[in-house]
Amino acid sequence: MNSNYILNGLPERELKPRERGFTMAMDKGLSVREVEDFLDVAGEYVDIVKLGWATSYVVPNLQRKLDAYRAAGIPVYFGGTLFEAFIARNQFDDYRRVLDKYNMTFAEVSDGSIEMNHEKKCGYIQALAEQVTVLSEVGSKDAEKIIPPYMWIKLMQAELDAGAWKVIGEAREGGNVGLFRSTGEVRSGLVEEILTKIPFEKILWEAPQKAQQVWFIKLLGANVNLGNIAPSEVIPLETIRLGLRGDTFTHFLNNGAPIIDA
Repeated sequence: MNSNYILNGLPERELKPRERGFTMAMDKGLSVREVEDFLDVAGEYVDIVKLGWATSYVVPNLQRKLDAYRAAGIPVYFGGTLFEAFIARNQFDDYRRVLDKYNMTFAEVSDGSIEMNHEKKCGYIQALAEQVTVLSEVGSKDAEKIIPPYMWIKLMQAELDAGAWKVIGEAREGGNVGLFRSTGEVRSGLVEEILTKIPFEKILWEAPQKAQQVWFIKLLGANVNLGNIAPSEVIPLETIRLGLRGDTFTHFLNNGAPIIDA
């Protein structure tokens, strides 16, 4: 990691390509110039970029954006809602052709907007895992649909067994469903119970709000996987990971011991 000067005693960050300490940024419609500017500043701290929900269908600069990210060595994937849009229209084979057309190496499988038999979802994961690296998302975008902790664990494990590389904890871009209450507060009991069964490096927690990022970093350390990070928040997030922002300053300065970190 590049730094402009020396500070002793900072948390040790995993180096890219990394399995832990992953930052997934969400592109909700950046221009190519904005992508280039974003990567010029924060590319070192971004591990993967999601083109939010189905924005890839409407942006006029899709191929140029993909080329810009790839030139920086950063993989990109289409949001899970696009996958669901194809499935809802019985166009799974068309979706696979789209992945091939744009030389995608990652894909997201989700069922947050549609009702899907879980065995069938795992079948999609298994099929796509032969073509690309799969991230699967657990949790509903419907704030009224509360999934109990044992079911989160069961679904996550089944999707990992089906071939998912990592499982994503749903929060939407606003951070107010799934893992979080409508206020944005973390469902802490849910998270802690999930962690009793699912390895933390296998989970990518969607945490778009600063308070949510701070909570996960204090719980799991600098190398927790976090996603749905706005491009303008990638650098601020890195300072939170390193204890260089007030929110985690004393936590790391005083050798705060997370549950899991190495």
